[in-house]
Amino acid sequence: MTFRFGDREIAVEPGQSIGAALLAAGYRSWRTTRHDGAPRGIFCGIGVCFDCLVTVNGRPNQRACVTEAHPGDRVEPQEGTGHAGLAC
Repeated sequence: MTFRFGDREIAVEPGQSIGAALLAAGYRSWRTTRHDGAPRGIFCGIGVCFDCLVTVNGRPNQRACVTEAHPGDRVEPQEGTGHAGLAC
């Protein structure tokens, strides 16, 4: 099964997290910080640090490390807060 990450199909095993699938596909970062645009990806791997945020099916701020991937999901990299025009 697969989900879409940007313009690429990512293979995923049943029960696998989005973060694990992205790592297996060779991605190391998929979010940028809101202040300086620094790249972020998996850091803690248990949902505590929020470095791995992605937008899933239009919902921003989903933790890739603990969000189970489902066939057909649309996952997008996230810039900053994930809310266009929001500068908090």
